[in-house]
Amino acid sequence: MSEEIKEPMSQTMKIAIAIAGVFAAGFLMVGESKQKSVAEMEAESMIRNYANIQGMANQKCPAAVESATGEQVFFPTKIDTDKDTYITLMWDGENTGTGGFKKASCTLKASLGGISELVVDEKVIIKK
Repeated sequence: MSEEIKEPMSQTMKIAIAIAGVFAAGFLMVGESKQKSVAEMEAESMIRNYANIQGMANQKCPAAVESATGEQVFFPTKIDTDKDTYITLMWDGENTGTGGFKKASCTLKASLGGISELVVDEKVIIKK
């Protein structure tokens, strides 16, 4: 009878198997890392909500103060917020000597989607 001679695996075949193993391990690692935990998703949602509230306030409040006082405002001197449901922007007037306002505050509530309160020199302009 003839004896079968087993040839060892060639070097090229060993390298190909090693490369395939590295790719498979990489795909598994990427797939596992893409799944986010509930806490991560909640944190991202809270950050997006706060960014939306702040963006809306920065868009609507300066326009409302300008229409109520005739003075354009840019950067609030104070911000009060719970980072979830409301944000209040406050400004100190720059032209108080020439008849401008002294203090103005604008509160935006997320539940309303707009300005809920605008107060200029302790006079309520908007109250919802």
